[in-house]
Amino acid sequence: MKTMFWKDNQLVLIDQTKLPHELVYYHCKTYKDVIHAIKTMKVRGAPAIGVAAAFGMALAELEGVDLQKAGEEIKDARPTAVNLFWAVDRVLKSDNALEEALKMYDEDIETNKAIGKHGAEVIDDGDTILTHCNAGALACVDYGTALGVIRAAFEEGKKIKVICDETRPFCQGAKLSVFEMQQENIPVKLIVDNAAARMMQTGKVNKVVVGADRVAKGGIANKIGTLMVALAAKRFDVPFYVAAPKSTFDFENSIYDTKIEERDPNEVLYFGECRVAPEGTEVENPSFDIVPSDLITGIITEEGILEPF
Repeated sequence: MKTMFWKDNQLVLIDQTKLPHELVYYHCKTYKDVIHAIKTMKVRGAPAIGVAAAFGMALAELEGVDLQKAGEEIKDARPTAVNLFWAVDRVLKSDNALEEALKMYDEDIETNKAIGKHGAEVIDDGDTILTHCNAGALACVDYGTALGVIRAAFEEGKKIKVICDETRPFCQGAKLSVFEMQQENIPVKLIVDNAAARMMQTGKVNKVVVGADRVAKGGIANKIGTLMVALAAKRFDVPFYVAAPKSTFDFENSIYDTKIEERDPNEVLYFGECRVAPEGTEVENPSFDIVPSDLITGIITEEGILEPF
């Protein structure tokens, strides 16, 4: 199931806010539709955001909009993900936005399969792997990064199990990662975010594999809650791997210079349509946190497993 496809001069996306209960497609007819889809997390996950952004640039070109202007607007949609900036800049350097976007679309699938192949090397038969958020097919065009590693190990015949953190406040782990694992018939359990350390303390986790929205000097930025998982993994000697394509790397800047996206307080105040906090409650809702390099065992890329830098 591909997260997106191009048809009749439109970008068609799975609306991930409707999963796992409904399979609904969102049609982007303009580049502003793509911006809306990114902001509202109809499409999410660094690689998927990058390819969607490229198609957003293609739509802007078809609309006759100045690409520099459209590119700046698209970059503002979600400022933490490196792939968003990488994709816009790559299209700006090309001669044809749509051709470049379609090329990036195909490359994403091959890149993720390569990540999976390299990552499967660190997964042993019988392992239970914990993952946070969703870095699967739904976070990319197809196959996935962190879940791509799990898929590849499973396809090799390794008897593995998966534990998914729910990943509040949007619950991508519960809604999306569990859904993907069930679709593949990979044994999976769901836990609340607060249970991850307990699982490691009691020896129920052999490896942690997560994705990343940015890899830079000094560490990674990933979905909020990843830092707590990494700290627990370090304490209980559980290898902690990051799976990410090279398009997620920022070799120029410190990870601590990352602009962390602050999202709508209502994502915390409500669980679905049910309010869970009193009126007048103040909220901080950072969407990402930073995991320092010393907590990372290795970074799994399409070129192999790299040391954090």
